[in-house]
Amino acid sequence: MALKEHLRELRNRLVKAAVAVVLGTVGGFFLYLPVFEALTRPLIDAGNSDGRFTTINFEGVATPFDQMIQVSVFIGLLVSSPVWLYQAWAFVTPGLKTKERRAALGFLAAAVPLFLAGVGLAWLILPNAVRVLTEFTPEGGSNVITASVYLAFVLRLLLAFGIAFLIPVFLVGLNLAGLLTGKTVLKYWRITVFVICLFAAMAAPGADALSMFYLAAPLLLLFAVAVGICLINDKRRIRRQASREAAVAADVNTATPVHEL
Repeated sequence: MALKEHLRELRNRLVKAAVAVVLGTVGGFFLYLPVFEALTRPLIDAGNSDGRFTTINFEGVATPFDQMIQVSVFIGLLVSSPVWLYQAWAFVTPGLKTKERRAALGFLAAAVPLFLAGVGLAWLILPNAVRVLTEFTPEGGSNVITASVYLAFVLRLLLAFGIAFLIPVFLVGLNLAGLLTGKTVLKYWRITVFVICLFAAMAAPGADALSMFYLAAPLLLLFAVAVGICLINDKRRIRRQASREAAVAADVNTATPVHEL
């Protein structure tokens, strides 16, 4: 495609993804109350467990409505994740060959459950994270936390884990498109391991080192699987290229020479 056609294709994919998110957000309005209660339950339970007072405070007149929109958009992103992930794949797939398209479609099928698995893992560690952080409150103090601050913390945590679980899928996608080799990814494995461990330490503060390990282990495993797939695909690409070069050389050697009369 020419650059103008690429930009037009990108615009169309973004519009379709945005429409899906908007429709999911509309549905999120009807789920706002039960989702809000579930998101704030860890904070309330953290205060009730040790006798401290914790509560959510809506500091402004329009704050409840603002938080309703924020939570509804988050629900819309979750519900519409199959659509916007597919649009991302569909934008890349014209640059892939037939076999690579089938492989990319398989990894797209893995992207949705991986994204949801990341969100689910963050949800599992959320109560522990809230409890540990609120335990720093001095004795006799109260945690009157504004809704905007708390919900921003929770939603960023959930989305961060969901997106983190998608990184291996995009690494494989870039490799299938020929933009990234497995050796290049493997070359920076030390930096990657450090970033993953640092992310796990900051996003999941726990009472001991095991909390970080439980979060970093799945990310490291997914990264290792992605690197392995990239290396295997690189070997296949090299073999195909060698076969094509050998076929061209054979055709040249067996070609009938043309003599001038």
